[in-house]
Amino acid sequence: MYLEHFGLREAPFRITPHTEFFFAGARRGATLEALIYAVTHDEGIVKVCGEVGSGKTMLCRMLLEKLPGSVETVYLANPSLPREEILYAIADELRVVLPEGRGQQPLRALQERLLEIYAAGRRVVILIDEAHAMAPECLEEIRLLSNLESNRHKLLQIVLFGQPELDARLAEPGMRQLKERITHNFALEPLHRKDIAGYLSFRLRAAGYRGPDLFTPRAVQLVSQASEGLTRRINILADKALLAAFSEGTHQIDTAQVRAAIRDAQFRPMRETYRPPRPWLLGGIAVLLAATVAYLAGTRGSAPPPAPPGPSAGQATPTAQTEAPASAVASGTPTASAVPEPSSPATLPLEQRIAATRAWIESSPDDRHFIQLLATDAGKHDDIENFLAGLPASLDREQLRVYRSSLSGRDRIGVIYGEYPSREAAARALQALPAELRAGQPYVRSVGKLR
Repeated sequence: MYLEHFGLREAPFRITPHTEFFFAGARRGATLEALIYAVTHDEGIVKVCGEVGSGKTMLCRMLLEKLPGSVETVYLANPSLPREEILYAIADELRVVLPEGRGQQPLRALQERLLEIYAAGRRVVILIDEAHAMAPECLEEIRLLSNLESNRHKLLQIVLFGQPELDARLAEPGMRQLKERITHNFALEPLHRKDIAGYLSFRLRAAGYRGPDLFTPRAVQLVSQASEGLTRRINILADKALLAAFSEGTHQIDTAQVRAAIRDAQFRPMRETYRPPRPWLLGGIAVLLAATVAYLAGTRGSAPPPAPPGPSAGQATPTAQTEAPASAVASGTPTASAVPEPSSPATLPLEQRIAATRAWIESSPDDRHFIQLLATDAGKHDDIENFLAGLPASLDREQLRVYRSSLSGRDRIGVIYGEYPSREAAARALQALPAELRAGQPYVRSVGKLR
């Protein structure tokens, strides 16, 4: 909207990673060079940590672009995959078909493929974004993968990108074996105020701007305070400030435009930012809350009265008509007990839900897409029931489906949502999900892939 007003070729402050807009200042460039060296010359696991919006994904994309051609890269953007699916996701990227089965067969097949790549003089690097969201068993799988080696060299190089919660996870006693394998630790610090002015100028000029500095020193100071140096927040505030200046017909960004942007963005201080519970704990939290409510109800004497005894043997069960008011029976007006509501997919028992989903999968085209909300072991029915019961009321219950599948010889059960004509449509729907659902790292899949 404001591109022509400021003489821009493209939007300068998009929040999606665009490698042409990589800012090498504030030691970002030096960090990238160090990462490239660590990946190509070392054999330990590499870890990169930074706050939400500090530029981890941009750094990951830059690493993918700058690694030499002799390196084969595997990029896992969705770390919430079940443990056994991680092997298959890696195998897909390396163009190898793993055998179905239990035990070590898939891992051996992957190792054979890695040995072929190593014999050809190439390296394999796995880049895992949002690694802090990985379940403990998935992190353990990563540790086991790091053990794959030839007679002299490791066959895989692994780079973990995550929020500070990843450091807390690795400090847990059960993670000490993985932590010991991390040989390089990088931290993405927020930009200092002196760097923000250069960052704003760089992004504008990368987008085609050729005039004097748009942001006054006072405007930069306000952006610095409100963003706390996080690049995503800086981009959002700068974009809104440019829009405010355009609407006012001015070509200078001062405190008035930045204050308008701050009001519209409604950022909370990072120290107050809510950190969502880990996805694998949500089921346990729901059970704990239910047990607490039941306990409190019992201690306060508010337990519901006991149900009346059922009919004894030989005693007729009352019909809906005999229980309904006489006036309703006389007039023929149906009552709630006389005419039960038909069962919808959203109210079916779990096994019937699975059967209904199976029919939907069989009848839907391969190129239809949906949102994967949850996947767990098939025996955890209580976790599925608790998850379904705790979903936000804003979701269309008719679009919730439960399936059972078998992968690597293990039975799985999953919850999916929606039906969309394309991956793009499903991705837009995913972004519109409530925040508490997006905290669980849902992702888009196709019916063909599920089938």
